[in-house]
Amino acid sequence: MPYKLLALDMDGTLLTSDKRVSPRTRASLEHLAQRGVPLAYCTGRNVLELLEYPRELPFVRYGVLASGAVVHDFATQEDLEVHALDPDVLVGAMEVAQAEGPMTHVMALSQSVVRPDDLRDMARFGMGIYQGMFDNICTRERDLEGWVRMHPGEVIKINFYHANAASRDKTRRRLEESGLPLTLANAEQGSVECSALGVSKGKGLASLAKMLGIELSEVVAVGDSVNDAEALKVAGMPVAMGKASAGARQLARLVVADNDHDGIVEAIERLF
Repeated sequence: MPYKLLALDMDGTLLTSDKRVSPRTRASLEHLAQRGVPLAYCTGRNVLELLEYPRELPFVRYGVLASGAVVHDFATQEDLEVHALDPDVLVGAMEVAQAEGPMTHVMALSQSVVRPDDLRDMARFGMGIYQGMFDNICTRERDLEGWVRMHPGEVIKINFYHANAASRDKTRRRLEESGLPLTLANAEQGSVECSALGVSKGKGLASLAKMLGIELSEVVAVGDSVNDAEALKVAGMPVAMGKASAGARQLARLVVADNDHDGIVEAIERLF
């Protein structure tokens, strides 16, 4: 079957371990785009956290961002679809999560907001690899609850970063038991992501495909983690990276090399 859309997770998939795009992967993606195949990021990041990559990869036109909360067109700088979180739900989630003392990251359409004390040493929460990026892009705000209430309709995801998976799992259980209308997904080693109820990478990818007039059976989705599961489930060709989680590998019809050995190139050469 000729595939017509390639959707790529970022961290652990498109990006190498040191958060770069390898020259070989870049060249392969550019060639595919020149052949007329639309390319899309399918990531937990928002537009602000992707600033350097559209400049480096201008041929990747679309983004399923913030774990599916936003569908974005980088060519027109337009949000094609947005699913924001209710401020009361956000504040409720923060109140539930505070028992474990995680780093709280409020992800808005055009801002990433954190408490300054949390930002000083993200390695405490297993997020040291992102320290430089967060230092550059984040808005510092001590009163996150107040900020959320002052920006209704803007917050698309909230992340709680923990020192370890056990602490993360406690927060996730409390959130599940709270009855708050949220979609939860684990990420990184100790993070739980909270999106509006019903939001997922899979739903966002399905929306983008529909906008482009492409059947889901014609979509290739590539990922490596449990938070890529919904995208892998809806795609006609789900692909897992070589270091993917067991769950992602179980969903995949094809497993390629890892993100440090140009697995994306292998997927393109085998499928397009």
